Amino acid sequence: MKRNVILMIFIALIIAGCADSNKYEGDFSIEVEDFTFTNQDGDDFSKSDLDGKFWVANMIFTNCDSICPSMTANMARLQGLLEEENIDAELVSFSVDPTNDSPEILKEYIEERGGTLDNWHALTGYTDEDISQFASNSFQAFVENPDNSDQVAHVNSFYLVTPDGNAIKKYRGDKADNMQKIVEDIQAMN
Repeated sequence: MKRNVILMIFIALIIAGCADSNKYEGDFSIEVEDFTFTNQDGDDFSKSDLDGKFWVANMIFTNCDSICPSMTANMARLQGLLEEENIDAELVSFSVDPTNDSPEILKEYIEERGGTLDNWHALTGYTDEDISQFASNSFQAFVENPDNSDQVAHVNSFYLVTPDGNAIKKYRGDKADNMQKIVEDIQAMN
């Protein structure tokens, strides 16, 4: 009998430990690499600045002539929805054209599309190779900057990242309806 009780306690502890490790359920779980990049104010901004918070990441560049303007406008829409619902979440846009996207240019680009920079961080200050590798490792996303073009090929996704730093869901960033879905998903996990 005593042996059965000890066995049951042991099993309960294992189950409790597993339940905690799956606190945030998503479609996948990819640990976002540590980073320290330059934000829109010219200051260092690190993954550790996001510890303990939900955040939504995307990849843009300011010279984009296709999806980036609508993705940036949708991120601004998401920012408004998060504020309306009183949800404390951060937004992070990684430039995929860091050679041309200075902090000042990124700041202006976001503000022109309705965003504010209270909880939105526009990052640059790395090489093309760095952001390509980071996107691949952290989001399983592609970034390709061809030599013969001023346009950068990149994903159109928004990624939901948990307070413990794992990307767990992605959404089409060029679809406005997905912004409400992101809000609902964060609410369901809070």
